[in-house]
Amino acid sequence: MKTTEFKLVAVLLACTSIVAAADKPPRYTILKVKTAPKIDGRLDEASWKNARSVGAFQFPWYKQGKQEQTDARMLWDDKYLYVSFRCQDAHVWGVHTKHDDPVYKDDCVEVFTSPNPDHPEKYFNIEMNVRRAWLDRYHPEGPGKKPPTNWNAMGMRIGTTVQGTLNDDSDTDRSWILEAAIPLANFAKVAKHTPPHDGDVWHLNLNRLGGETNRQYSQWSPGKTKTPQFHAPRYFGRAVFSTRLVGK
Repeated sequence: MKTTEFKLVAVLLACTSIVAAADKPPRYTILKVKTAPKIDGRLDEASWKNARSVGAFQFPWYKQGKQEQTDARMLWDDKYLYVSFRCQDAHVWGVHTKHDDPVYKDDCVEVFTSPNPDHPEKYFNIEMNVRRAWLDRYHPEGPGKKPPTNWNAMGMRIGTTVQGTLNDDSDTDRSWILEAAIPLANFAKVAKHTPPHDGDVWHLNLNRLGGETNRQYSQWSPGKTKTPQFHAPRYFGRAVFSTRLVGK
């Protein structure tokens, strides 16, 4: 093979590798916790401090405004999936307080889970706002189809704190925190194992949106739809459950 041909092949292979890496969904290992964190929206336990962040959220549909980042982490034990979100936010907003209210219009974070990799189209969404209200749905037939029943997540516990003043855009806030304990039993009808076994993989995504000012759409695993669409399980990341204890 001529030198120029060899270089061309090398470049093509490198480009192919880059594209493949870009298409590969992000992975996160969820470590186990021995002592359950207190769900108060403070995140001051050593377990949260030792848990690894999922990484910077992506803004796949960005148009304008400040991209306010989110630090999200996950832990688990035999009863719960624990999720925390620390959200940079100059103007924290939330008015909805009832279950199944349109919390996505407020400052809101979301946990989308497809707990059986053999059936990735079967997914759950739990959307939680800064006022500790949540909306929940189960989609057994995938996105774009109306759920046959009004599924409710049982035993949810949510804590929030605000570093600023809620619903006052005349000043500048710092951030808000949401911490949630989601009973794993809610996913037992779909998940392979409840609680998960060491090495079990769930397809999962973490999202953020809402608020009155500087409304943004951001995600852990970025979607590729033309318009904002979180109900797209083909773009979920991979969450791997590990029985290794956090901090060990």
